[in-house]
Amino acid sequence: MLKVGRRSKSFFLGATIVTASPPHQVGAGAPEKVDTVSGSDASLKSKVDSVNKADDTDFSGGYADSEDTLDAPAAKGLKKGGAAAKNTPAGKGAPAKDTASGKKGVAATAAEEDYEYVVMIDAGSTGSRVHVYSFDTSVSPPKLINEEFQMLKPGLSSYDTDAIGAAESLDPLLTVAMDTIPKDKHSCSPVAVKATAGLRLLGEAKSDAILKAVRRHLEKDFPFPVVGDKGISIMDGSDEGVFAWITTNYLLSNIGSSKQLDTAAVFDLGGGSTQIVFEPVNGEKVLEGEHKYDIEFGGRKFTLYQYSHLGYGLMQARNKVNAAVLQAEMKAKAHKFVPLLESQLKTAVADITLENPCVPPGVSADNIIVELEDGKKYVVNFAAPAVEAQKDASLCKFLTDSILNKETECLSKSCSFNGIYQPSFADQFSSAADMYVFSYFYDRLQPIGMPESFTLKEMTDVMESVCAGSHLWDQYFTQKTHLKELADEPLWCLDLNFMTSLLHTGYDIPLTRELKTAKTIGGNELGWCLGASLPLLDKTNWTCKVTKQF
Repeated sequence: MLKVGRRSKSFFLGATIVTASPPHQVGAGAPEKVDTVSGSDASLKSKVDSVNKADDTDFSGGYADSEDTLDAPAAKGLKKGGAAAKNTPAGKGAPAKDTASGKKGVAATAAEEDYEYVVMIDAGSTGSRVHVYSFDTSVSPPKLINEEFQMLKPGLSSYDTDAIGAAESLDPLLTVAMDTIPKDKHSCSPVAVKATAGLRLLGEAKSDAILKAVRRHLEKDFPFPVVGDKGISIMDGSDEGVFAWITTNYLLSNIGSSKQLDTAAVFDLGGGSTQIVFEPVNGEKVLEGEHKYDIEFGGRKFTLYQYSHLGYGLMQARNKVNAAVLQAEMKAKAHKFVPLLESQLKTAVADITLENPCVPPGVSADNIIVELEDGKKYVVNFAAPAVEAQKDASLCKFLTDSILNKETECLSKSCSFNGIYQPSFADQFSSAADMYVFSYFYDRLQPIGMPESFTLKEMTDVMESVCAGSHLWDQYFTQKTHLKELADEPLWCLDLNFMTSLLHTGYDIPLTRELKTAKTIGGNELGWCLGASLPLLDKTNWTCKVTKQF
């Protein structure tokens, strides 16, 4: 059904590996970029017309860590949700569910007896989330019938040395799976737990102890078969990107049939890293290496380019820009800066204010922790430059462009940034194919009214409007909710500058290119979980469990 391959791995969450050939020598030189961000002479008023027209847009989904998710002990921190799939390869005619209880709202049909279930737990840095998928496997590829999901806080990493407590914190989520899946299906419904890089920050000893405790708890106290090997593990960033690509294109019906349809590119912006995955076409073959993935789905083969740029998530990018501003002030020796002790980080109050071109006029960013390359941390306030000539938004764009190190030598035919090989979007990606931007892209664009489809130029125009200053916001953002979002986050201008730098300068996406953003497609969540669950239907890395009654 689904085969995926990567040079450095011997298995892939229950899927069959496809061996790649050895790397070969590549050439040098990178194509020059033609269009630039600067040079627009449109007024600020006209630049945000598309934003104000978007106020009635029906955006899919919401924040993964929204305020209605409780910061509470595991048993009380649940955020409930669930939806029958619709307008997807799986959704038509699917039975509805009572999302509060997880129970089906209609009587079981003969077809439902053949449904298969997968339990996937996303153990993030701030919380854990369960996805319980039901599939009709009587057709090829399998149809997604329903997705039940719930979330709780805190995340596994918050338990530190309490490995048993971390494992037991997942009990409310596993109870959701127990209630959702018919009892006679429990022993043949696999469960996997994939943690993100947040758990790795605890160190190898602590994170390994937690993962081992989770596996023991699942194997001993629950009826679901636990996926072997990497089924309970910290997920590699590149795996996350590829699984998100599978999810997106499966829900868009781009994969799974014999038709040669264009596939969507996926751009995922997290806090610590960012991932890019797409299928190069109409050009040279993807060079061999860690960036190359071979996938077979629904009888069709795909060769993907993927890369996870560590250190270029939104929070890391913020710190890089702020560190550049701080280091410039340190060289000028206009202030005396004293590094913080670890015990001071949560309560530190700044007594020094620095000018930062990424802070709009009328805005102040107070008590910002900045970490330099030597690991020392400082607390400062940032304000807009006092000199009028230095308030130009292009100065912030210069900073966000510079952290990408675009000038680094490219040793292959084309590169993105930092000298990293990437097939050219202009030459090797279909102009008719979709480009989806997720996670922080969505979280910074949707709350201020961006429509779900827009050009990179329109995104740049809105960035300039945000950076123009708080005294102008009410002229361009007519909704009170938009103004509140901007007022509550003083680094919104910096964030949008980095996002446009990443897409345009970093990935060389033309300004005229249309982009799309969403949290869900057809009522089903985007992200890696569905893509990681589909291979488990092959039953190559787990077996049904014969065990006691639960």
